[in-house]
Amino acid sequence: MSENAEYDAAKEEQGQVEARIAALEKIIKNAVLIDEGELRTDIVNIGSRVTLHDEEYDENVEYLIVGSTEADPVAGKISNESPLGAALLGSAKGATVEVSAPDGMLKFTILEIA
Repeated sequence: MSENAEYDAAKEEQGQVEARIAALEKIIKNAVLIDEGELRTDIVNIGSRVTLHDEEYDENVEYLIVGSTEADPVAGKISNESPLGAALLGSAKGATVEVSAPDGMLKFTILEIA
């Protein structure tokens, strides 16, 4: 009986590994390399480093806009698909963006785009 259980567990693990491989292959297939030398600095894009003024806390914060697979908010990397990242895309220096959050609407003013 335990031989069948071990076999079933191994098959299940193999299925999970194959699913992860398929997911990674899809990421690689759809990856787009961004040449930092060609980044526009007049509007926010993926790859932009933005300095924002957080109106609620009256402090400046800096984020790098990245794809969803690279997002790491603790390290200052926010996804272009996150509410803040999506609101920033296409915005210019000086613009104020509003983002809906669980605590209410948050306002950020774009100070710098690099």
